[in-house]
Amino acid sequence: MLQVTNDNRKCRVLELCPGEFLVDSLNSVEDTKGNNGDRGILNVTNLRMIWVSHTRPKTNLSVGYAGVVSISIRPAVSKLRGNIQALYVFCKFNGSRFEFIFTNVLKNTPRLFTTVQAIFRSYETTRLYRDMKLRGAIVKEKQLIVLPGENVFSSTPGVWNLSSEQGNLGTLVVTSFRVVWYANLAENFNVSIPFLQMKSLKVRNSKFGAALVVETSQASGGYILGFHISPLEQLTNIAIEVNNICAAYYRHPDFGIRSEVVAPQKSLAELTVAPLEDDIHVLEDDAEDPMISYMASEEGGGEGDEEPVYCAELGVAIEPLPPGKTLQSLWSIA
Repeated sequence: MLQVTNDNRKCRVLELCPGEFLVDSLNSVEDTKGNNGDRGILNVTNLRMIWVSHTRPKTNLSVGYAGVVSISIRPAVSKLRGNIQALYVFCKFNGSRFEFIFTNVLKNTPRLFTTVQAIFRSYETTRLYRDMKLRGAIVKEKQLIVLPGENVFSSTPGVWNLSSEQGNLGTLVVTSFRVVWYANLAENFNVSIPFLQMKSLKVRNSKFGAALVVETSQASGGYILGFHISPLEQLTNIAIEVNNICAAYYRHPDFGIRSEVVAPQKSLAELTVAPLEDDIHVLEDDAEDPMISYMASEEGGGEGDEEPVYCAELGVAIEPLPPGKTLQSLWSIA
């Protein structure tokens, strides 16, 4: 969804919808292409980017990730920052192409780049939660590959898909996000229908008898899919189950995007650690060796008039040891 408003009334489309949550809020962002020199707030949610001017709140943008083609970082010329790296967002909506350029006015913070790119990447990798999929890699060894956070409520074998003249036998799975059918003989012959793409679901007659008929939204192609389930009582129960789960889903929708609020980036000053002085005392060359002094005082010797002798064990000259003492006995602790 792409929405650009320019009126004095409160714009309700900027309010968060059920299932939408705020990921990050950047308070000093310039709409460099459309409103160069105008500082505003950029709210990044799990579904879109919302920019609102500080000085003219009626000037705002709502850019949904569904219409985003690509996101990149390139140089731009900002009235507030001069030549600076900016976030380029390329979109396509209703056959038209759009380009948006956002510049973070604050210095030394990459949050604009990291937040938007991370959330858009998460959006792109979770399309099965929101988009209808035909012939996808959603089944492995005759078992549905369950999405993170998805719960399977029922799995019904012996369900005919009525998309062809003769029908295909397979399994119908109802989960907390979608309805999935896959063929018994060919796992890649399947369909995944999120509740978000269901326009209607009802039980009606077909040339194969009573069938569960699902009509999808125009955004997903406007398909009409039929599934034959017998006996009729089981068909009715599944229809009621899907309607109840779908109604509960719309009260608290889960779009599949998993993200945490990005922590504010620390400045270089905060990351700089003050140097610590080494706790080392350097003795002067002519200072008395403390070890030799200790040895002398411990043994009651050390008049200081005896000539040093060479010690082969240490390879240095030392003061003569007292009678009956060895280097090993001096180093040993009683």
